[in-house]
Amino acid sequence: MKKRHDIIVIGGGSAGYAAARTARDAGADVAIVDQGPLGGLCILRGCMPTKAILRSAEVAALLRRAKEFGLSSVSVQADLSAIVDRKNRLVREFADYRIQQLHDPQFTLYPSRAAFQSPTEIIAGDRVLSAGSFIIATGSRPSDVSIPGLAQAGHFTSDTILDLRIRPDSLIVLGGGAVALELGQFFARLGTRVTILQRSRTLLSGMDEAVGRALEAALLDEGFAVVTDAQLLRVTHDATGKTVWVTKDGHEQSYVGEAILQALGRRPNIEGLQLDLAEVAVEGGRIVVDEALRTSQAHIYAVGDVNEISPIVHLAIQQGETAAHNAMHPNGPVKELDHRLDAEVVFTDPQVAVVGLNESLCRARGIPYLTASYPFADHGKSLCLGATHGFVKLLCAPGTGELLGAQIVGPEAGELIHELIAVMYYHGTAADLVRMPHYHPTLAEIVTYPAESIVEQLGT
Repeated sequence: MKKRHDIIVIGGGSAGYAAARTARDAGADVAIVDQGPLGGLCILRGCMPTKAILRSAEVAALLRRAKEFGLSSVSVQADLSAIVDRKNRLVREFADYRIQQLHDPQFTLYPSRAAFQSPTEIIAGDRVLSAGSFIIATGSRPSDVSIPGLAQAGHFTSDTILDLRIRPDSLIVLGGGAVALELGQFFARLGTRVTILQRSRTLLSGMDEAVGRALEAALLDEGFAVVTDAQLLRVTHDATGKTVWVTKDGHEQSYVGEAILQALGRRPNIEGLQLDLAEVAVEGGRIVVDEALRTSQAHIYAVGDVNEISPIVHLAIQQGETAAHNAMHPNGPVKELDHRLDAEVVFTDPQVAVVGLNESLCRARGIPYLTASYPFADHGKSLCLGATHGFVKLLCAPGTGELLGAQIVGPEAGELIHELIAVMYYHGTAADLVRMPHYHPTLAEIVTYPAESIVEQLGT
């Protein structure tokens, strides 16, 4: 059976639904092809389940500090199975709402796999579907890594560990990115001995070195073992546990744990799409797109994790909206991505939040900048909260003081960054931050201190 639509979206997650909704609102006949389970990575295996379990760990960590705040000591025993049950209830609620959205009668939903037959047709179940434009939004899955012995020893990924109901006594985490650190801290706060093995020189290696160093200091204070610049060699296992062998500083070292979490990134979920038949260019396992999200076929777009522009959900949603707009206006005007306000949050404790440019990017691009930072350890509200790890750093243009970027490591960084995003949205300056009233005592007022330093550097 054959059927034609104006736009076919392959994948119904955050990016795909945003694309479908945007095209629908513009009057298009939109089909969504998704083999399920419906909901998307963010809801089922990403943002929402991880934040649900992290909240349990945050409460446990705070209760264990009761004596520090003049309260009677509390004995906290984590019930991992109960934590997973709570997570599953929340995920079900979120997924049910998304499923309801996907079953909107203004869409045609095909609950099946999709595979291209040509640049203009796909197979979805027993149907052959054609469209004027296609938007690929099939998400990602954990990367396969070729570490000798890892598969034989057995390991968890960020997908599978979310359903673990028996806490391991010890856990070796391979990787030092956001997923590795969030999940590692979760298990550490439930009582697991956690060792982080990071291949790069610092944690969160895609950010400024100072960010990774500050977070590492906090994790070390919490009892983590953090090993950076460790080159993974092999994994062995026996009745006593699993051993990861690395080289560090020219010497071979080994780390033993009951379980291993492989958190070395994710890869686009594009196998089975038959992109070769669509004549869509793929490099390094990623779909190649331009700033308008077009692939090598101008009528086929790719959004979200499949193109690897950014694995951040709100940016994937922007990509979906942008691609749908361009699909609806093939003759222009073309809408392109604007990366000036790209932001990222890591939900460790302390949190990490960044927006815009950092020092490394400025140096690489030859962009002049002024910078200033201020520590939470010298901030009144932070001291009252007992949350003193980290800092706020601002980067501004030398001539005008316009805010170019910011990094925050500290309490509620994911919330604090939004004031700086708002200022940057309006091309605001360090002087604007100083002039804006900030209630005292609040965490938010800390941004005014590096802003004052930059204003002094500007001589204004």
